[in-house]
Amino acid sequence: MKNLEKYLTLLEGEVDGLLLTSRYSRHYGAEFDIAEGVAVVTKKGCRYFTDSRYIESAENGIQGFEVLIVDGVGYMKRINDAIADFGITTLGYEEQYLTVAELMGYEKYLNAKLVPYNKEINGFRGVKEAWELDIMRKAQDITDKAFSEVITRIKPGMTELELQAELIYCLYKNGATGLAFDPIVVSGPNTSLPHGVACERVIQEGDFVTMDFGALYQGYCADMTRTVAVGYATEEMKKVYETVLEAQLAGLAVSKAGVPGQDIDGAARKVITDAGYGQYFGHGYGHSLGLEIHESPSPNARNAEPMPVGAVASAEPGIYLPGKFGVRIEDTCVYLEDGIEILTHSPKNLIIV
Repeated sequence: MKNLEKYLTLLEGEVDGLLLTSRYSRHYGAEFDIAEGVAVVTKKGCRYFTDSRYIESAENGIQGFEVLIVDGVGYMKRINDAIADFGITTLGYEEQYLTVAELMGYEKYLNAKLVPYNKEINGFRGVKEAWELDIMRKAQDITDKAFSEVITRIKPGMTELELQAELIYCLYKNGATGLAFDPIVVSGPNTSLPHGVACERVIQEGDFVTMDFGALYQGYCADMTRTVAVGYATEEMKKVYETVLEAQLAGLAVSKAGVPGQDIDGAARKVITDAGYGQYFGHGYGHSLGLEIHESPSPNARNAEPMPVGAVASAEPGIYLPGKFGVRIEDTCVYLEDGIEILTHSPKNLIIV
């Protein structure tokens, strides 16, 4: 089923139109990415509005929508014309992505009732179509290639910022069309910060270096984390690393469609807790991803619902010892009826560079 057809199934109850304002939902519905625009979806017709910077791309790339330019007219006039032409009385909108000012503007000027509909509009994205999985496999392949190259460039004496620049270069060099998110590149004691920010710290022998990164490819995200040692690793570093790896493998072993997210999280968390590091693993085991780096449903302690067939989620337990070091290992997986397909192919043994 085309994504636009999925959106049309939402128009049989509370709303008779959808107002797509986020880049993600416009991309999902049109199956084509335009940086700026607004789309209206109804059973009587669908329109996509953008400005002169993107109109040619939209006209050439978007199917299933009538494409109209807003220059000299404005978005509100275009949307109200669609409301009148298609007889719209209620518009479902994405409250997660609108500012208060934007919502107030729509409520003031649009001639239809606005209904919060974010959950319904974005609900389809939790299960990927086969063509979406192909794109995500490519995104992860680019990411794996970048990792294999960047680890050859890690040297004592370079700064975290210099390593981050090398990593970003490797992502683009291998085919990324963007960054799934700002990479996390930290070293030494900074690796105890799960979402630390690269700085001028100089990488030294005996450091752990953690890199959390992913390519964006045709609008879809990849995500992986690897922690490597520089020069050597102490026995404590090796113990923590092996504990995190064991925890990840335990989570992967129970992962499949139909298993509640909290059970998958629990399997990994038990390994870390039993090893005496439970207080040093604060975040969830994983999160779904796709057009955005964080989506739903996710394999974490807050999700009691079973993971669906076709979900794509990370597997990323970690241990973070404040002031000392931290370790995180992350793969991305597709949930299947009988298990998972691991998209990440980079080695997970402790690499010493």
